[in-house]
Amino acid sequence: MSLDQWIGLIVIVISLYIVWQIKEVLLLIFAAVVLATTLNRLSRCFQQFGLKRGFSVLLSVSIFFAIIISFFWLVVPPFADQFQELTKQFPEGLERFDTWLEDLKLRVPSALSPYISDINSLIQQAEPWLKRVADSSVAFLSGSLEVLLKILLVIVLTGMFLAEPLAYRKVFVRLFPSFYRQRVDGILDLCGVSLERWVAGAIIAMFVVGGMSFVGLWILGVPAALALGILAGVLNLIPNLGPTLSAIPAMAIAFSPDSPWRLLVVLILYFIIQQIESNFLTPIVMAHQVSLLPAVTLVSQLFFAYFLGFSGLFLALPLTVVGRIWLEEVLVKDVLDAWVDKSKGM
Repeated sequence: MSLDQWIGLIVIVISLYIVWQIKEVLLLIFAAVVLATTLNRLSRCFQQFGLKRGFSVLLSVSIFFAIIISFFWLVVPPFADQFQELTKQFPEGLERFDTWLEDLKLRVPSALSPYISDINSLIQQAEPWLKRVADSSVAFLSGSLEVLLKILLVIVLTGMFLAEPLAYRKVFVRLFPSFYRQRVDGILDLCGVSLERWVAGAIIAMFVVGGMSFVGLWILGVPAALALGILAGVLNLIPNLGPTLSAIPAMAIAFSPDSPWRLLVVLILYFIIQQIESNFLTPIVMAHQVSLLPAVTLVSQLFFAYFLGFSGLFLALPLTVVGRIWLEEVLVKDVLDAWVDKSKGM
């Protein structure tokens, strides 16, 4: 290798190392880009009705904040009230469970009764596990401030990107060599179109899943059905795992000592919704929006969750959409397709 090639290789290695060190910051920037792309698409829809760019952006941002405020207003209070109700019912449940254990001791043979523990011994056995849960809760609360600051940073960056999108785009394009800048500008156009299509498909799936969850829980008489439906729709942004995560709070709220059967019915309901979403809704909606193979989607979730944590899991699909375009355009078309074996011409 020549000196220029060695220098180029060293620069690439150093650049990759720097990117790895600041991966969390880059992930926040990417989240802001996705949000700005969504709001920009909405503002362009308003512009089609004759509104000016500035007013359209302001209206889009106002709608976004209204949705966020409505989400917390609809979801948080019912969960807080239901949690208080669960704390009241929990001691009663323990007393009923203790009574059931005492009756069981009287019904089983005397040789087996010593192996049936009472409620106090079960609590002592579960004490180490409860301690770990408490420690995890403290760690979660201590990290809430950090999460809030990250969210504020994403919102501020989104506003900056919306205010002057072309200026930030030019700065990014100038990071590449002059002969490749026009090509990068075209790749960014493709990324923008693909992100907008993904956002449209995700919103459709979110409303459908949230609506099915709300209707099913409302029919079953589960408290806070609207809040649980909204939560199911939002968590549906995480493919494969989102419906499972949304089922946990629904089952916790649905549980009642008087009607334990409702817990099983809620589980069956979420299983049916997950099957409809994964086998019918996602293939039909996303096939017209973003062409991603199911195996690629699952592998990308595992990859980004392992290296980037929960934020990587939440942004796995848009990261995969953008990454696929860059790999296809740069690696495949510009490198591999243009590769010429010089030995054949000799």
